[in-house]
Amino acid sequence: MDIILVPGFWLDGSAWDDVVPVLERAGHTAHPVTLPGMGSPEADRSGIHLADHVDAVVAAIDAVPGGGPVALVGHSASGGLVYAASDARPERVAHVVYVDTGPVADGQAVNADFPADAVEYPLDWDEFEEDSLRGMTEEIRADVRSRSVPQPGATVREGHRLSDDDRRLDIPSTVVASEMPGEVLRSLMAQGHPFVAELARHHRYEIVDLPTGHWPMFTRPVELGEIIVAALSG
Repeated sequence: MDIILVPGFWLDGSAWDDVVPVLERAGHTAHPVTLPGMGSPEADRSGIHLADHVDAVVAAIDAVPGGGPVALVGHSASGGLVYAASDARPERVAHVVYVDTGPVADGQAVNADFPADAVEYPLDWDEFEEDSLRGMTEEIRADVRSRSVPQPGATVREGHRLSDDDRRLDIPSTVVASEMPGEVLRSLMAQGHPFVAELARHHRYEIVDLPTGHWPMFTRPVELGEIIVAALSG
């Protein structure tokens, strides 16, 4: 199957470099995406909006030849991007995998209070708690920082927009629970917590544990690839 891999904040398509070989050995074709404004630290991000990032994922779906089914994999904040893309192309998306993230409801933003005049949001490891950074050795952190790109500010504060077409809720979905155990996610769902309310609306989903920090593509890439392969095999 064609698998479109969408990185989270501060990352380009190379974030999936150690996951791609696992997918390809299983016979899949991987399409890592570098989102608009994320190709270089020197890029102009002042005009990049959340809709541009969603459109880039939709364009990646449309670019897959033959018009066949695709799988979408989104990490962190890109969970909202792949979900919105599945809303735009429900007839093309066969499966969505959320890597330490989940579907984002209509109108929801990563941080709606992010300053309106902030053009960029740079990576700052000091903002993260230890649970997020489990497995992120100093070497890995240095590597990620060396190739990190500031996130366009508008993509942080703008809310997602979804259609009234609920076909996206029929798409099989897999949540890879890394920083927060699946048991906790299921408990929050039982409580009706807004953090997982959109996932709870889905008709077919599973939660798979991969204990590590927030960046399993760097800390446990082989296991992450194997989980994706298993999810797509049904």
